[in-house]
This record gives sequence, structure tokens and C-alpha cells, in this order.
Amino acid sequence: MPERLSTAASPAATPSATSPPPRSLAIARLRDLALVPAIIAVAIVGFIVNPVFLSSDNIINVLQSMSEIAIVVLAQTIVLITGKMDLSLESTFGLAPGIAAWLIIDPALTRGLGLDLLPSAWAVPAVLAVGVLVGAFNGLLIVRFGLNGFIVTLGMLIVLRGLLTGISGGQTFFALPESMTYLGSTSWLGVPASIWLSLLLFGLGIGVLGYTRAGRALYAIGGNVDAARAAGIRTDRVLWIALIVASMLAALAGLLMSGRLAAVPAAQGSGAIFQVFAAAVIGGVSLNGGKGTVFGAFTGVLLLFMIINVLTLAGVPAQWTNFLNGTVILVALVVSRITAGKAQT
Repeated sequence: MPERLSTAASPAATPSATSPPPRSLAIARLRDLALVPAIIAVAIVGFIVNPVFLSSDNIINVLQSMSEIAIVVLAQTIVLITGKMDLSLESTFGLAPGIAAWLIIDPALTRGLGLDLLPSAWAVPAVLAVGVLVGAFNGLLIVRFGLNGFIVTLGMLIVLRGLLTGISGGQTFFALPESMTYLGSTSWLGVPASIWLSLLLFGLGIGVLGYTRAGRALYAIGGNVDAARAAGIRTDRVLWIALIVASMLAALAGLLMSGRLAAVPAAQGSGAIFQVFAAAVIGGVSLNGGKGTVFGAFTGVLLLFMIINVLTLAGVPAQWTNFLNGTVILVALVVSRITAGKAQT
């Protein structure tokens, strides 16, 4: 009998450290669908406001306008599930394509901007490499040195924004090579490539976080990092990888935005973190870690951009967008507090 009790108490035999119980999974799946009625309601309201809302052109416009931010929402969701947050994603969103443009474009074509050090074929690898480096440096400070993630990424947000402003002189990089504009401007099967890429990445996210050991490790760390470590999960490595993947996704999203605009403004991504958090929170991703799903985050960003589109069709000035985002975050936090039944920390 003592042996039996000892085995049951061992970390390896504790299933909650690595995977949620079946009842929690069932509840999580139900919460995934929580925003579907709201999405349908907004679609009906949008059609009443302006029948153009449900036209194929407008639907594609909504999906394309949200595709870049949606990828950043996916990145933030990965980090939030581990119990951390990355404020620097919005700056990586601008800096990564900015660095690539700075290294590639010919200064003779852009009034002195650019170094013309790399061939244009290196554009995408350069963008992704910047994302990896930023994520790795965040991981060094947060994981290795144990610094507060919020403060570190807030500082990185400012540093990276200042770096982009410095290398661009506050101007916009233009005359981008086709290698930088292709993904953001081309269409596949009549639909913008950015939409396909966004859907593909969310599909991969749903698969990895919902059905693999790596995904369960992320939830375990966000739920209880000490229990996860006791269960044999290499928490430091998982956190580091999560930060790197998130930054790389933000860099890719910035590349898509730059391709669509055929330029990299010095302020690209500025303020985007508010939309990112609004979408993640209303999608059911907990700021405390360990809760939320990729599908829920997708419905959150879809609902947010549908609301913005309805307001635009109704003639509401775009200046009210930030007010909307902040209101949505506050309402979502209140609803989350009521449904969760416990205080948020």
C-alpha cells in the first residue's frame, strides 16, 4: 500500500502536470465556440447597416486587413499561454522588414536610404533572422537572467522602435524588391496570399497546441511552472523556444504588411499591440497563463475586425478605433472574471 501511494504521488504519475483532464478539455472546446454567436450577430448587423458587408469583396477585404495582425495575435497567444507576455512584438513587426529593406535596397533609388549589402533573394531569410534574434535576446533576459517579462519586452518595444527610427531617419523605406513584396501583394486562387498564410499558420497552431506534447508543455508551464518542471518538462527551453517562435511570426507578419504597402514606414506596427491584446483577450486567452486556445484567438481577431469594418461602413470615424479596442479589452476582462470565478493577477 505505501508503494502504491508513493507511485501515485510521483511527478511522472501526475497527469495534470502535462495535460488537462478530459472535463477541462470539453469545457475548453465549448469556450472555443463562445464567440461564434457574436460573430453571426455582427454579420447580421453589418448586413443591415450596409448590404455590402456580406459581399465577397468585403469579406476578402476584412480577412486581408486582419491577416497580418492575426499572425501577431497567434504569436502573442503562444506566449500568453506560457504565463508570459511579449509587448515587443509590435516593434518586431516593423523592425524586421525595416532591417531587411535597409540592408537590401539601393540608396541611389531611395534618397540615401539603404546600404545595398545583401542581394534581394535574402529578403525573407533576413526578416525571419531578425525575428529569431529578437526572440532569442528576450529569452536570454527573461529565462536565463530571470528578469520580469513585462518590463523586458516593454523596454525592447522602445529599443526596437528607436532602432527602426534611427536606421530609417524617420522616413519610409520604399522601392522594395519583389522578394519583399511578393507574399503581401500576390494572390493564390483569387485570394490574397496573406490570407492563405494566416489560415495555414492558425491551422498549424491549433494542431500543435491542441494535439502535441509541445503544446501540452506550454499549457503546463502556464498553469504551474513548478509542477511542469517536476513532471520533467524542460521549462526554460520551452519558454525560450516560445519567445523565438512568437518573434519570428511577428517578423513574418511585418513582411506581409510591408509587401501589401510596398513600403516600410518608420512607424509600422506602432500601437498594434493594443489590437493584439484585445483580440487575444476577447478570444478567451487568459492573461494568467495556461488557458485559451488558438481557435479562440482566431475568433477574437475576426470579431474585432468585423466590428471595425461595420463601424467603417456605418461612417464612424477611424479615430474611434482605439476607444473601441480599449473598451473591448475591459469588457472582455470583466466577462472573463465573472465566468472564471476568480480574481486575475
